[in-house]
Formats: sequence, structure tokens, C-alpha cells
Amino acid sequence: MNTKKENVALKWIANISFAIISLIVLFPIIGLLVSSFRPSSDLMRDGISFTIDFSNMNVDNYMYIFNEASQYWSWYGNSLMISGMTIVLSLFFSSMVGYALAMYDFKGRNLFFVLVLLILMIPFEILMLPLYQMMVSAQIVDTYFAVVLPLIVAPVAVFFFRQYAMGLPKELMDAARIDGSTEYGIFFKIMLPLMGPSLAAMAILQGLASWNNFLWPLLVLRSNDMFTLPIGLATLLTPYGNNYDILIAGSVLTIIPIIILFIFFQRYFVAGLTSGGVKG
Repeated sequence: MNTKKENVALKWIANISFAIISLIVLFPIIGLLVSSFRPSSDLMRDGISFTIDFSNMNVDNYMYIFNEASQYWSWYGNSLMISGMTIVLSLFFSSMVGYALAMYDFKGRNLFFVLVLLILMIPFEILMLPLYQMMVSAQIVDTYFAVVLPLIVAPVAVFFFRQYAMGLPKELMDAARIDGSTEYGIFFKIMLPLMGPSLAAMAILQGLASWNNFLWPLLVLRSNDMFTLPIGLATLLTPYGNNYDILIAGSVLTIIPIIILFIFFQRYFVAGLTSGGVKG
């Protein structure tokens, strides 16, 4: 009986602790959301505040974005396009590389995997200059491909898919070969569906990284019409005018795609991370 009471007490303590942690995590977002309904004069005077004054709150900032800030939606579309391309191409190529490293025994396999780990350890800031020179040589600067190309085979995604694929049964591959299936058929028709949880987990992580990416797009995108949201919102703050009202309201709207992405894949997210972390 005492054990049962102790379990109930521990459960309540755990739930309360997680609730407090959730509030701490959500605290900045709540402040951002409240401030997005405040006029520009209040923001310039008090900054981001958690004080809710209904008499002084309005939706003018959002009305301006929806009715007059056409450039904002151009940035939004660019971010959606780049993030969508990054997710699809990264999942496709990285899953193939990780699957090959896990399931096939070929000469130099371990060396390739070590190289993946070494690249994973190198800060991106060191790779920026040679990558930028490659984009200039290929004459694709100021295009979507210049932003997406260096990210389609991400080392962290390759490592993640390799670890997950090592837990898949190789007997299925042998059975498919006996039935006359090609190696590509085995991957796309049998193995890739089994890697669904890992694909969903990595879709969220890659989508989040691409959506928030600032430094690399800043280097390769030059025209205002090609800017992504992080770059475009940063241009609102200048020595000649600080549009904090539009910046904050626009920042709130940028959260929506990530929330939708997580809701869509969240049922597979935990399973994908757990399996990829313990198998192999």
C-alpha cells in the first residue's frame, strides 16, 4: 500500500515538475505573443512586457502584415520553399547514405562513416568559405539551390539514419532478393517504410534547422525578393527606423509552420529518436 502511495506521489511530482519546465520554456513565447498586440509606441517605451492591458491592445500589427506588408509574404514563401526542399532532399539522400552504410558490407565502409563523424565535428563556420566559393563557381548564388545544396546530405542525418537502419532485419533483404527484387526496390518498397519513425523525427529536426537558418542564407542570398524570414525580419531593424511592432508580430507568425510540422509528425517523433539512439 505504501508503495502504491509512493508511486502516486512520484507521479504527481513528475507532472508538476514537467508543467513548471513547460511554463519556463513557453514564457518567452507568451511574452512575444502578448507584445505583438501592443502598439509601436508602447514597445519603444517599455519593450517586451508580460503586462496585459486590454484597453491598449489591438490587432493593427497583424492587419498591417496581412494588408500592406507584401514583402513579408515573399520572405515567408521563400522560407517555406527552401525548408520544403531541404526536408525532402535531405531525407531522400541522407536516408540512402545512412542505409547503405548500415546494411551493405563494402570496402571502405568504416572509413566513410569515420569521415561522416569528422565532418559532424567541424563547425559550419569553418566550411562556409569553401562552400561559398563552390556556389560562386557554380553560378547559383542568390537562388534556392545555393541555400539547399550544402544541406541535402547532412552528416547528423546520415549518422541518425545509419543508427536506425542497423536495427532493421537483414532477413527481409534476403527474402526480397530471392523474390527477384532489385536493391532499389528493396530500399523503397520494404526498408524505407520501416524507417518511417526516423524519417518523421528527422523531418522535424531538419525542418526546424532550415526554417531558423540565418547565417548561410545571408551569405548566398543577395536580392531582397529572395530573402528568407530570418534575414527579412532582421532588415526591419535599421539605424533609420526600428519596426519592432511588425518584427514581433511577424515573428509570432513564423512559429506556425513549425507547430504544424511537429503536430503532423509528433506521433512518430519520440519513437524515431528512441530507436535511432539505442539500436546498432
